Amino acid sequence: MISSLFNPNVKYVRRLQTDRRFRAREQVFVAEGKRWLVELAAKATGLRQVYYTEKWLAEADHADILAQVSAKKQPVRDNVMSVMSATETPPGALAVVDFISLDIPSKASLLLILDGVSDPGNLGTILRTAGAAGVDAVLLSPGCVDLYNPKVVRGAMGSHLRLPTRRLSWAEIARTCEGIEIWLAAADARVPYTAVEWRNPAALIVGNEAHGASEMARTLADNSISIPMQARTESLNVAVATAVILFEAVRQRRRLTPP
Repeated sequence: MISSLFNPNVKYVRRLQTDRRFRAREQVFVAEGKRWLVELAAKATGLRQVYYTEKWLAEADHADILAQVSAKKQPVRDNVMSVMSATETPPGALAVVDFISLDIPSKASLLLILDGVSDPGNLGTILRTAGAAGVDAVLLSPGCVDLYNPKVVRGAMGSHLRLPTRRLSWAEIARTCEGIEIWLAAADARVPYTAVEWRNPAALIVGNEAHGASEMARTLADNSISIPMQARTESLNVAVATAVILFEAVRQRRRLTPP
């Protein structure tokens, strides 16, 4: 039982939660809560350490979940978990996990490119949405928030385990998207997003929350699209706009699947 806030493991986890460079150096991140543990146990790889409280362990089915985890397991006091957790109300269990690398399909039909998305809440929501919409991979351009920021991990709800993601240069993004049409979401575009033939292989670029699309994004895109809105509505949140467009692609692609 870890009871001291000065325990080296406690300090290590806390630094992973707060220091992006440290996460990058160690190539690990922190995942919190029951949902993550269930999926990590099923994955059976990449899980280094689990910390939990006695209160969490006493809840229904939690002992069974912990028994399926092959990593080292360590109980901690409630006050220690509060320090280790990045949330105001700690879920009672967290894990130290290796960075995740999933292969991008060689013949991707739908890619999502994030152009300097800087808010971790937005990135987490976008990853969760992209996974739900069946996106083949998400490509993060330079300037995007850290993929393993605690708020991103929490908002993505396990999408890191299922959705290929890459932080790439613009040259690498261009090479990854060779042979498919690239559409840029832009408020000033004249083509509505519903006019695109999303059943064809495509990539969608969405831009920074405050500044919109970068010059690199505009150069890479074949064309721009917008979401028509009522007068006096300036713009949608980037995560909302991404969801609207991606699920139009889902709607169109369902025509290819027999009922």
